[in-house]
Amino acid sequence: MLQQYQRIMVAVDGSNEAELAFQKAINIANRNNASLLLVHVIDTRAFQDVNSFGSMLAEQASDLAKQSLSEYSERAQNEGVKAVETAIEYGSPKVIIAKQIPEDKNVDLIILGATGLNAVERLFIGSVSEYVTRNALCDVLIVRTDAENNLPEVEEN
Repeated sequence: MLQQYQRIMVAVDGSNEAELAFQKAINIANRNNASLLLVHVIDTRAFQDVNSFGSMLAEQASDLAKQSLSEYSERAQNEGVKAVETAIEYGSPKVIIAKQIPEDKNVDLIILGATGLNAVERLFIGSVSEYVTRNALCDVLIVRTDAENNLPEVEEN
C-alpha cells in the first residue's frame, strides 16, 4: 500500500537547496493530489537589536518573503498543484518547521532542502534539516537532487 499524503509543507528561503525541495514538493503534491503549504520562516534572532535599522531590516525581510512566496505559489499553481497556501512565520526556523506549523496545519509531509552548513557550523548552531528530522512528528524528506533525481551542478570558484 502506497503512502498517500494530503498536506505537504515545503520550507523555502530562496536558496538553491530550497528550489530543489520546491520542485520535488510540486511533483509529490501532484502525484498525491495533495495541498501544498509554502512556508518562509524569518529568523528573528537576526533582528535582536530593536533600533530603527534592525526594524527596517526585518520589514525588508518580510517584504522579500511575501514577494518570494507569491512567486512560488504562482509557479506551483502553473505546474498543476490545485491547492496552494503560503505562510510567513517569525522565530526559530527549527521549532516552527518541525513542530508548530505541522501541528497547526495538519501537515503529513515536510520537505526541506539539504543544509549548506559545514561541519563546524553544524556543531555550533546545528542545521534546521537535522533538527526537523529528529523532532517532527510526521514524515520528512530532505532533498539533495533535482526533480529528475540528478545531483545539481556545483559551480567552480
